Amino acid sequence: MTHNQRITAIVRLGDHLRGGEDEYLTALQKRTAFHNGWFTPAFQERALKQIVDGFLTEARLRDYLAPYPDLAPASPPLRTVGLVLAGNIPLVGFHDILSVFLAGHRAQIKPSSKAPYVLPYLIKLLARFDTATAEYFELVEHLRGFDAIIATGSNNSARYFEAYFGKYPHIIRRNRNGVAVLTGKETTDELRRLGDDVFAYFGLGCRNVSKLYVPRSYDFDPLLEVFHDWKHYQNHVKWKNNFDYNFALLTLNKEPFYHNGAIILRESPEIASHIAGLYFEYYDDLEDVTQQLRQRQEEIQLTVARPGLLDLPTVDFGQAQQPALDDYADGVDTMSFLTSGLSTPQS
Repeated sequence: MTHNQRITAIVRLGDHLRGGEDEYLTALQKRTAFHNGWFTPAFQERALKQIVDGFLTEARLRDYLAPYPDLAPASPPLRTVGLVLAGNIPLVGFHDILSVFLAGHRAQIKPSSKAPYVLPYLIKLLARFDTATAEYFELVEHLRGFDAIIATGSNNSARYFEAYFGKYPHIIRRNRNGVAVLTGKETTDELRRLGDDVFAYFGLGCRNVSKLYVPRSYDFDPLLEVFHDWKHYQNHVKWKNNFDYNFALLTLNKEPFYHNGAIILRESPEIASHIAGLYFEYYDDLEDVTQQLRQRQEEIQLTVARPGLLDLPTVDFGQAQQPALDDYADGVDTMSFLTSGLSTPQS
């Protein structure tokens, strides 16, 4: 396939998904929700819409690829890139699959066991629009015969990835989380948008905010009042079980915490909070926060704050789970890796 043919196939996929009349896809989403209670139909639809609107248009694709002049112009696929996909939120591995295809390589894909249905169907849809795409994708239980690896997992699994795949050109991703820096002057609308950064996908994404940095005099009441909008999460059995367990544990240990029935807030130097929880840490000076965030950048996926508040890159409230094509996980330029001969391991 030529470069333009690959783009055309992807755009046709986007047009089909934008139509919203695929009953088989809807059935697969329901099956996924039954298989994995965290992947509700609503969150699956949200993830799919983000991909369709944010990724699968010709203008966005061409803007994304413009900085990379070394894309493969024609068939056959250049290399085989093994992909170990995460399963924390719906369709989280789609960006890697898309990037490998756009770069002209074959993707050998090991899907997450948490979401085994929808992603294979999207790949089959591509082949419906252009049969030549079938050569570019292979779904497998065990990776073999690959030239490079992109693997996403926990800090623990990353150690195994390093041992197994370290000799190949690779990108290995570890645990990261989003953080937010507040001043206490945020509007109700900003706090509500922050709530989406915290609660979207039940907070399971690496881009979700799991920790707040707040001034020492911070009043939590307005935040807790706004976050009450997510009280309905108590109707979700997995969320409620985590909330109840941590509430009981903190109460028995007589540890101080805030809660509003929807989420538990407690002070901690850690960044990755438990499910149904949100950590916070006090600060006295914004420069100190900036310095700490720089020192802990290997743990942080993104920082949410008012534009211009900090002397480092930030994301505005409500945008944490609205990534663009060039918002690379862990800050590693996937497309550069894929178009530079796959010669430099990265992790």
